[in-house]
Amino acid sequence: RDGVISAVGEAADTRDWRGPGTEVVDLRGAHLVPGLVDSHSHPVWGLEMATGTDLSGVRDLAGLRAALAGAERVGGWVLGHGLDHNAFEGRPIHHDLVAGVLGDTPAVLRLYDGHSALANAAALAAAGVSGPRSFAQRAEVVCDASGRPTGHLVEHAAMDLVTAVAPSPTPAERRARLLELLSAMAATGLTGAHVMDGGDLELVTAVAEETVLPVRLRFAPWCMPGADAEALDELIALQGRSGRHWQVGGVKFFMDGTVEGGTAWLDHPDCHGRGTDAFWPDPHAYAKAVRTLHAAGVRAATHAIGDAAVRHVLDTVASLGPGGRGAHRIEHIETAPDELLPRFAELGVAASMQPPHTGYTREDGSDEWSRRLGGARAARAWRLRDLREAGATVALGSDWPIAHYDVRAVLATAQRPRGAAAHRTGLTPLQALEGCTTHAAAAAGESAVAGRVAPGHRADLTALGVDPAHASADELADAPVVLTVTGGHVTHRGAV
Repeated sequence: RDGVISAVGEAADTRDWRGPGTEVVDLRGAHLVPGLVDSHSHPVWGLEMATGTDLSGVRDLAGLRAALAGAERVGGWVLGHGLDHNAFEGRPIHHDLVAGVLGDTPAVLRLYDGHSALANAAALAAAGVSGPRSFAQRAEVVCDASGRPTGHLVEHAAMDLVTAVAPSPTPAERRARLLELLSAMAATGLTGAHVMDGGDLELVTAVAEETVLPVRLRFAPWCMPGADAEALDELIALQGRSGRHWQVGGVKFFMDGTVEGGTAWLDHPDCHGRGTDAFWPDPHAYAKAVRTLHAAGVRAATHAIGDAAVRHVLDTVASLGPGGRGAHRIEHIETAPDELLPRFAELGVAASMQPPHTGYTREDGSDEWSRRLGGARAARAWRLRDLREAGATVALGSDWPIAHYDVRAVLATAQRPRGAAAHRTGLTPLQALEGCTTHAAAAAGESAVAGRVAPGHRADLTALGVDPAHASADELADAPVVLTVTGGHVTHRGAV
């Protein structure tokens, strides 16, 4: 009632709760669980990232050239997304590799990690990029020995130079696509998403006023290097802004970038001699910003992939004292040594991890991620089960559009990691389910209102054709989604 669970029990216990306006749904043996939540997603910002040709199926250069030859032109440009680093077959990323099929058509191709892109010569010219640039954050316009851009743009500030002049969807297109996307997410059983960016709150407000958002969105706007006191005050002022099925709660930081881009912050250089710098040129400025926000009651979610990045975030939370316990989280944690694992539980730092990312690596170590790290560090890939057994809160997500939003795939891959993590024992079915329910709620500080089927909690519910607390990875991946309910509103009905 009013978006909240009023009662739970046997049929006889709930008979008195029925009135003339009550809808009764017979699930006929389906398994009802707390509404499944994606703990790391970009459903609004990702609309632009996922514009154009889907390149996620490309495996090599021949396939890339073929895909670009037949790619749709959007406003006179070729836009692509989801491109795997491994498609370059170990060669340095360079626009010459695709020049023959693009000609004078400007093109920008986002790589799957969301932190890098390939822009061809025409796109660079359109953006006025003819040489290296300096940035406040660790970003780079990669150039050759003569100072000419190769087209490889690393991190957001560099990519923004070109994406700012590329075509983008109209407001009407974005509104329609957002509702379509959220409806598709609900059809996989999702009732909520922790949105790791500021999104477009005006767009979300408009859609939420017109209709019911099928997925509940919790936004954490970015805090980037160089943020001054005024910027921090603005982030603090945004907290609590909300509408039906959406709110701002938290701030997102970046402590490093990606392994494949050479921007993950590592204790020791990667195999290309890179990876020894933090995303914040002054890591102490990051810690100061976290302390300022923490004092104002703002939760921090920090992107940290490399071991040095994870360590610095943990050290920062430790500096907050007992008041920091349970208030902050780390995103990704792709490689971490043994000594860091128990600190998550000791400090109450939630580990937010994305099992589908393991699919971008290969079990034989021939992928770009593994080659960059080398054998010892690659062997520490995605330590989901180790973190759980160390007592950590482990929340699970997809990082859409980096990986597909289907929450069933998140649950399945958490049980059976792929690629570099395939040798690891995955989570149990129950642990995986907790990662998208109780642990997701804990990571957001919402355990009192979310993550359980209990009176007083949100009426966010998912019904599956299999029991996710016991089903195998294969059963979960194709499980029928019988019903999805967000805030008491039925957002998806499947076959019973």
